[in-house]
Amino acid sequence: MPSQKLKSYLDENKIKYVTMVHSVAYTAQEIAALVHMPGKGVAKTVLIKVEGKLAISVLPASYKIDFDLLKKALKTDEVRLANEQEFKDKFPGCEVGAMPPFGNLYGMETYVAASLVEDEEFAFSAGKHTELIRMQYRDFERLVNPVILRFSSKRKV
Repeated sequence: MPSQKLKSYLDENKIKYVTMVHSVAYTAQEIAALVHMPGKGVAKTVLIKVEGKLAISVLPASYKIDFDLLKKALKTDEVRLANEQEFKDKFPGCEVGAMPPFGNLYGMETYVAASLVEDEEFAFSAGKHTELIRMQYRDFERLVNPVILRFSSKRKV
């Protein structure tokens, strides 16, 4: 079952979603392969620190953060990956590395890569390394109100 906080939030807001169970996988790209979805359709949640504050960045599994683009988009030089110690206790009910991209539920700003908003649906980890939620992107955007920025580039395979 997805994190109870997330499931309750989606249900309270009458959001239609599908939960998918898969074998244990730790990267969004692995998950995409397991559930037979393109990497662009599975989002990964990457925790970052912007001027000392935790924030969530969300981008397609097959993309990577371009920190130069992110710094420029946020008009700051203070952006870096957060380390596990900085966020492991911020997502109760979620396994570390499987946090859903709902910064609003955890008191964090959410930045979404423009490359993710091009598709109608997307999927993301639901709080466990064995669960995924697929839903309409427009519903996610309505609930989370993320900042959409250009900060990702396709990962070279």
